[in-house]
Amino acid sequence: MPRKFELPSVDADVASTFSEVWDSGKVTNRNRQEIKSALLCGGLTHDDHMAIDRMVHAVKRGWLSLD
Repeated sequence: MPRKFELPSVDADVASTFSEVWDSGKVTNRNRQEIKSALLCGGLTHDDHMAIDRMVHAVKRGWLSLD
């Protein structure tokens, strides 16, 4: 019998996560869970994908830190 995977109930609003991350300069564990949930749930706009890509790029460049 296949096992069902349930996502934690996390607000998947990419714009608010993006704003919170840029204001603090840190990507918290909660932010990472929100981004993961948004990606797994689907239905993201092109702008949402670009915002996520921008945050990943900023972490790679050292402009944002992982907390």
